Amino acid sequence: MRNRVREARQKQGWTQDDLGRRVGVSRQTINAIENGRYDPSLPLAFKLARVFETTIEDLFFPEETPVT
Repeated sequence: MRNRVREARQKQGWTQDDLGRRVGVSRQTINAIENGRYDPSLPLAFKLARVFETTIEDLFFPEETPVT
């Protein structure tokens, strides 16, 4: 799954730690989400969308699957 969390966070001028505190997770969790190493739980995805005043669909989207 790909995401726009880093872009949204930087637009707000927040650090990873700032965002983590706002949604109740560690800076390391935010880093892992931004780098595609961790897909957040649905409750965390809702919290992230809420803090950025957007929808889950605007933050997270599936990897493009190559056509064979």
